[in-house]
Amino acid sequence: MTILSDKSIAKLVASQGMIEPFIDHQIRNNENGAKIISYGNSSYGYDARVSNEFKIFTNIDSAIVDPKNFSETSFVDRTTDICVIPPNSFALARTVEYFRIPEDVLVICVGKSTYARCGIIVNVTPLEPGWEGHVTLEFSNTTPLPAKIYAFEGACQFLFFKGDQQCDVSYKTRLGKYMKQTGVTLPKV
Repeated sequence: MTILSDKSIAKLVASQGMIEPFIDHQIRNNENGAKIISYGNSSYGYDARVSNEFKIFTNIDSAIVDPKNFSETSFVDRTTDICVIPPNSFALARTVEYFRIPEDVLVICVGKSTYARCGIIVNVTPLEPGWEGHVTLEFSNTTPLPAKIYAFEGACQFLFFKGDQQCDVSYKTRLGKYMKQTGVTLPKV
């Protein structure tokens, strides 16, 4: 397996529409010149943005978290430019970007160090060969304080690994349950 460079990522975007919208370079300032958490194509990965759609975990109804029988009442929906995650809690969100992963590429999502240094962790997750959709992001606030997530700024980095050959069974061919997801997607069994 080889990790793909900025040039290789840009070629896959041009030939296969792998990331949409695609920013071909790092953006570090907003339109007013203020510093932001960076996003866009980087040396060996792509820094994706978080949208303004959030599902914030709440325990108002004393629900039990059960991945086989997940209750939507465990979350409060918010559309906001700044999401505040309660102490020792988490929120779900989605990427601004829509991904179409080629069948000979595996992608790993890792958190950005800016958030990690504040105790905000983005779950490490794979994007399997042949998968497409908006990526649902999981933010964990590991601190005893409220924590902010900034919509439309960088949230995580995707690392692209090209396999030595195309896999026999891709996410698309096995009809994976999260295929072509849009919006923030809750757990499915």
